[in-house]
Amino acid sequence: METKTKLLFVDDEPNIRLTLPPILEMHGFTVTVAATVAEALTLINNRKFDVLLSDLNIGHPGDGFVVVSAMRQIQPTAVTIIITGYPAFETALEAIRNQVDDYITKPAEVPRLVETIMQKVMNRPARRSIALKRIPALLHENREIILKRWLADVMASPEMGAIHLSQRAWSAEFPRILKVATEASESHRIELTERARTYAFEHGELRREQGFSAPMLAEEVRVLLRVIGVVVQDNLLSVDLSQVIPDLFAVADFLDGMLRESLRALSGLSETQTV
Repeated sequence: METKTKLLFVDDEPNIRLTLPPILEMHGFTVTVAATVAEALTLINNRKFDVLLSDLNIGHPGDGFVVVSAMRQIQPTAVTIIITGYPAFETALEAIRNQVDDYITKPAEVPRLVETIMQKVMNRPARRSIALKRIPALLHENREIILKRWLADVMASPEMGAIHLSQRAWSAEFPRILKVATEASESHRIELTERARTYAFEHGELRREQGFSAPMLAEEVRVLLRVIGVVVQDNLLSVDLSQVIPDLFAVADFLDGMLRESLRALSGLSETQTV
């Protein structure tokens, strides 16, 4: 007896989960359905699949990357196909080209979808080994992108509307701050090094001269953390998922410590005084 191709279908839209799986089963697939990332990850860890067919956005934009990454790491021989309603989503498509076997744009034509799946299963290419990255390496590689996005976001922030500075003045100490925070996350260090403390204090002094308030200092760090999160989301297919949470916590804790030091300088205290 011919063994049917086992397919995991992941989508958060109830109507699609009800209509597409029966059609796929009519074409010879054994279909298992998941509605959330958590359900998909549980299935991937406990059952064997030949194919993953996942929506790109499951609850949140880019969630499909988490599912694909898990499948690639746990079941590397499985064919991975993404369904996306955003073919112009450049970052997503770049990741798809590099790490996913194929992608289908919505609305998907069933004959083309079935043909694509069957072709990929029959002609499964030799899987490239994936060199998974830790967050520090990702931040280092994307440093310029992070700083560019951070600069654009803080300059457009309503909280910063009263401050009129050049791009160079806005950036100020942030390249150094991001650098030491990245270095600290490599060892999950929370305590500030002397160099980090100096950078943060000098940043606070500069912001005081530029007319910043304490909420403004907090806002620019909050924006930086959000941008880091977006960059991680964009690169989930190449990230070591087992280390994402501790790495991000290390970055956040270290930046919080630097913010406290900057606030000390903003308040006019010396480096040896306490708030």
